[in-house]
Amino acid sequence: MIAWADDLYEQTTAGHAIVLVTVIALRGSAPREVGTKMIVTASGCIGSIGGGQLEYECAQLAAGMLGGDDHLCRQKFPLGAEMDQCCGGVVEVLFESIATGCPSWLEDLRAIRAQGKTAVVATTLSGDKGSRVVIDPAAGQADPDLPDTGLSGQLALTARKLIESGSRSQFVDDVFLDVVSSTGLNIAVFGAGHVGTAVIATLSGLDAQIQWVDSRPGIFPTAPPGVQLIETDHPAGEVATMPGSGFYLVMTHSHKLDFEICQAILTRRDASYCGLIGSLSKRRQFEKRLRSNGLSQALIDQLICPIGIDGIRGKTPKEIAIAVAAEILQLYDRERFAIKSVVKTGADCIYV
Repeated sequence: MIAWADDLYEQTTAGHAIVLVTVIALRGSAPREVGTKMIVTASGCIGSIGGGQLEYECAQLAAGMLGGDDHLCRQKFPLGAEMDQCCGGVVEVLFESIATGCPSWLEDLRAIRAQGKTAVVATTLSGDKGSRVVIDPAAGQADPDLPDTGLSGQLALTARKLIESGSRSQFVDDVFLDVVSSTGLNIAVFGAGHVGTAVIATLSGLDAQIQWVDSRPGIFPTAPPGVQLIETDHPAGEVATMPGSGFYLVMTHSHKLDFEICQAILTRRDASYCGLIGSLSKRRQFEKRLRSNGLSQALIDQLICPIGIDGIRGKTPKEIAIAVAAEILQLYDRERFAIKSVVKTGADCIYV
């Protein structure tokens, strides 16, 4: 699931009154993108819409709505001198008070997301009550009307096109179409030792699908939210079950297992990243064995060892975890935004 949806479900099913805060429109520069959410409860905030004075004022406004009837309101915030922020843009924020338990639209969203599908939550913003409906990828194929919500079949078709094109959330005729999907960042970490545990702790806050694999019974600590634990006698066999264009980190307790897993990853021919913990001498040993097993040099060159971005020389588990997480994010951003290279000029980065 999506973290905010899980958190919202947990809070509302427990009977807590909450206010769901959503960035619904931007003009100019702003700290977070459209669709970013924060949940405000009587005990504090879950998530962030960007911090600073914007988040503080939104949290205060939302806190004042707690305990009231279910309703919607929206407000614009200019990010200038009056807000003590220098972004210079304008952010429009939607506040939704939920005081009567888990809303039906959230149940619908969870059902669709449990199937691994992207959905669109359509929020009609007219009136103080508004309305929400969840549109799944199959909606609109026959141009149906949606009589229960007053949304037209054409709107369902528009929502479906957003899903198919991978577009972001947007307004259409005073209806906020919120595209709810996981990112394409799929990470598999093989090994639950000290470094693997530090890596998982560092990666777990990302909007990503993370699998954590080990062969040793009872080795896993409590998994962070959103991390799938896989205990198996044959870790290399799990490589075939992973989504395409995955990011793999191999750091088991056994060089034999490391080699089997790396070979399985490289022979898939679709990995975005195959990182192996170890030294240059370990890499050379693996290269020699991979070559003798018939792998081409082009495939072998995809093996990253040592791992981690340049400039971090620390060897503690946490330092390695930070360096590796940064390397994965850098490569993922290059893929996502089709960035060919990164040129650093002083404090700025130019992406080309």
